[in-house]
Amino acid sequence: MSRFPVENIRNFSIIAHVDHGKSTLADRLLELTGTIDKTKNNKQVLDKLQVERERGITVKAQTASLFHNCEGKQYLLNLIDTPGHVDFSYEVSRSLSACQGVLLVVDANEGIQAQTVANFFLAFEAQLSVIPVINKIDLKNADPERVENQIEKVFDIPSDECIKISAKLGTNVESVLQAIIERIPPPKVHRKNPLRALVFDSTFDHYRGVIANVALFDGVVSKGDKIVSAHTQKIYEVNEVGVLNPNEQPTHKLYAGQVGYLIAGMKDVTEAQIGDTLHLHKQPVEPLPGFKSAKPMVFAGIYPVDQSEYNNLKSAIEKLTLNDSSVTVHRDSSLALGAGWRLGFLGLLHMEVFNQRLEQEYNASVILTTPTVPYKAVLSSSKLIKARRAVQKNMMFIDQNRVMLKYLFPLNEIVVDFYDSLKSLSSGYASFDYEDAGYQTAELVKMDILLNGNTVEELVTIVHKDKAHSIGKAMCERLKDCLPRQLFEIAIQASIGSKIIARETVKAYRKNVLAKCYGGDITRKMKLLKRQAEGKKKLRKIGNIEVPKDTFIKVLKTQSSK
Repeated sequence: MSRFPVENIRNFSIIAHVDHGKSTLADRLLELTGTIDKTKNNKQVLDKLQVERERGITVKAQTASLFHNCEGKQYLLNLIDTPGHVDFSYEVSRSLSACQGVLLVVDANEGIQAQTVANFFLAFEAQLSVIPVINKIDLKNADPERVENQIEKVFDIPSDECIKISAKLGTNVESVLQAIIERIPPPKVHRKNPLRALVFDSTFDHYRGVIANVALFDGVVSKGDKIVSAHTQKIYEVNEVGVLNPNEQPTHKLYAGQVGYLIAGMKDVTEAQIGDTLHLHKQPVEPLPGFKSAKPMVFAGIYPVDQSEYNNLKSAIEKLTLNDSSVTVHRDSSLALGAGWRLGFLGLLHMEVFNQRLEQEYNASVILTTPTVPYKAVLSSSKLIKARRAVQKNMMFIDQNRVMLKYLFPLNEIVVDFYDSLKSLSSGYASFDYEDAGYQTAELVKMDILLNGNTVEELVTIVHKDKAHSIGKAMCERLKDCLPRQLFEIAIQASIGSKIIARETVKAYRKNVLAKCYGGDITRKMKLLKRQAEGKKKLRKIGNIEVPKDTFIKVLKTQSSK
């Protein structure tokens, strides 16, 4: 690694909207530089997770070091392929901290979309060089000239700086490599200074412990060095350093300006903090600024199906959150579901992927409750509760066929099905991005679900006053379908305070007490029916309804799907 002076190093990321061809371009760059063999099976090479290959999306940012010879000079190109979906924007922001430039990929057919804009501004705020790449020019309906004009109008980048390629066919991808070398500056680092390395990602290996992805800003690190974590102040000995090519390739040393991995015997997941600064023992340095913490937008309860699996699930969540630091974890418990956790996610897809990774990578079987959003309430004074109605803030015409709308939305209006509805109504053409805009006041009420007058704590929800009746009616109907019938009648009610807003009834099993009465006096039959009614009334007074655990699971899952 000492053969690469700082001026011959380029660190860059590929950023784009979903399905604009980031991973395909990464595959071609790996082939052109000889990092991987050129075969027809090279698809999503950097998408190593099972969930990524099944869904066809990038979930985790992946690093690869490329060695490229240009005009007699050997260059080290450190590539970071990033996700495109809004739910994984935190992966993008962390990856950009290790880069000096980005490839902004835009689909020649789709043009600029929501996450294209969001990712551009992440790179712009980080003061990185931006190389616009117009991909998929081989498509029948591709219109690269129109996309060039969009890029110039929205991002103020001259159209002659755009590189037109087809990553799928490999058309003009060599120009991208040339632009990386010419337009992206080398890192501004000092190799003679003491070691200062930023941990921008990490994974957990069952045999080697924590594997930290690091970007070296100063100094040199080698196998056998004693390093210190600025966050925990713990001392470690470096067991292995190397680069990702794209698989782990051990080296003797890593130098400032380079990006690689480091293994130092960190066995506990709490020891490896994303954004931590590593330095040599007895050579303290000023810690790097790290990262702005991610703000979760969707909260859901997660519980083991069997409480005996609690410790195994706890270990799995800890190891997975090391790999995905944007998930927040708080302990929680439920009368119906037992001990569990309250997890915060950046969106619904983020939640689904996390759940899928738990099942696939750790063989964990879990119950995931209905997604909710955070509410802030001050009961003793004026209410500070999240609003529910959308307010238009801005409307900008990108070109004759595309418009960008900016709205202030209550979070609860968009987290459940807004994205799916938007895609359905627009036949897949509309795109969506969001960010937190803080708390606002709204008319919210607490809705209780009662079974024969007793509140079911697990089903208590916060709803908007205008939608309370429809939500309460739907909940009562679902409970009616799920609850087993008893020998007495069960009244299912939705209430706001003392006011009942919806009701359903589970009818009692009725024994035919007149089965043996053939003819005779009608008063005999009336006495039997009266006695039966009195017995059921008594049963209803003393009968405690114990709702089975699987009933709660069914209702919560149904509510989530709605």
